[in-house]
Amino acid sequence: MESEQGCLVLGIDVGTSSVKAVLLEPVSREVLHSQSRDTRAGRESECGAQGKEQDVSQIIRSLNDCLTALPRERLRKVSRIGVSGQMHGVLFWRSNQGCHWVNSENLRIFEPREVSSLVTWEDGRCTTDFLSSLPQPQSHLNVASGFGCTTIFWYLKNRPEFLQQYDAAGTIQDYVVSMLCGLQKPLMSVQNAASWGYFNTRTKTWNTDILQEWRFPVPVLPDVLDAGCIAGKTSYEWCGIPQGAEVGVALGDFQCSVYSSLSESTDAVLNISTSAQLTFSMPEGFQPENHPGPVQAVTYFPYFEDRYLAVAASLNGGNVFASFVTMLAQWTAELGLETTEPNIYSRVINAALPVKDPQLTVCPTLFGERHCPDSRASVSNLTSTNLSLGNVTRALCRGIIENIHSMLPSQRLKDSGIKRIIGSGSALARNASLKQEVERVFPFPVVYGKDVDSAVGAAMVMAQH
Repeated sequence: MESEQGCLVLGIDVGTSSVKAVLLEPVSREVLHSQSRDTRAGRESECGAQGKEQDVSQIIRSLNDCLTALPRERLRKVSRIGVSGQMHGVLFWRSNQGCHWVNSENLRIFEPREVSSLVTWEDGRCTTDFLSSLPQPQSHLNVASGFGCTTIFWYLKNRPEFLQQYDAAGTIQDYVVSMLCGLQKPLMSVQNAASWGYFNTRTKTWNTDILQEWRFPVPVLPDVLDAGCIAGKTSYEWCGIPQGAEVGVALGDFQCSVYSSLSESTDAVLNISTSAQLTFSMPEGFQPENHPGPVQAVTYFPYFEDRYLAVAASLNGGNVFASFVTMLAQWTAELGLETTEPNIYSRVINAALPVKDPQLTVCPTLFGERHCPDSRASVSNLTSTNLSLGNVTRALCRGIIENIHSMLPSQRLKDSGIKRIIGSGSALARNASLKQEVERVFPFPVVYGKDVDSAVGAAMVMAQH
């Protein structure tokens, strides 16, 4: 059933590897339609293998495709739009020249114009030495490679002429909102600002004094609003959505995915997609320190209504398993045999299912960790009897779960009143061996099937506020 006015809410998530759009009925919270598209937007970086960049035009093309695949008559009823996306990353554009609106198959869409690549959260150009040369932030959050402000510092030191081409910056989701609303200056939520570093979540302000002292281009930083605020209205009809629809300030994909699923304060959410996160909501009134403590595995992300999430955010999740599958595919090809990665996925998972004790240990930190950036993956306790595909796959699944558990142990969850874990994310959904390891490692009931979905969360926020 649609609400009396017939108004719908559109939720969008601009993720690392895909974009998704959902149409939500705001009263019943029923998802009426959804579409997703892989973006395949990765591009070569000037920093080589350390750099992780994406083609903004390809991302927006996928987003427009997503929207045009939704029913036209339903899009005409959209009155509000919620947008979430991958946090930490940064792209640059020129004010008033960031896109142009064109007609495509009788629909208005926007196409990027004077924009840079998106430097994503996975970017590794900022070495440990480089990070230690930067000023200490006035914030409870430490900085890391892939964070917007550290990437800007890198350009300031290594490519200052690059920064001179642009006068606006934001995450990919901030860019989408700016283009939809025709904003003169980008707006950013507290959630995304915190993910960039050099932002104080208590005062909700950038560390302007510190940044200016280090000749950081402060004018490029967006103005900041609370999560749930309206950023503006659509300045044009977009894919059939009427001009004048309200658009919320862009949100963090992590916070939106939690918002879509966390129903009880005694629940923790374990999400394993590209990366992995384990989180629970801190009590009302909790405030983190005003300065970074020693680098910790658990950090506190701003959530909604001045609350915080305690988060163990691992850089190693489904991406590690995907790297394992890619390695096997490459080895198979080098041996002159033919198979596909989807076929390898299903076979390695099935091989692992009957294995109870692999008798070897995989440390899965292939991509390091923010609290330990120089950590690397390893395999130990190999013998001539435990080299089967099932053993190795089971040990890898065990390593991924034990790594996130080491960051936020069961005892800490118990002490915080947690009684249940909600398991979610694409990597967990498709891998029964990973699920078995979650149930083995964590002494709580684990519930699956609650679809943790950033696009749905973004729509729910807009329906609520």
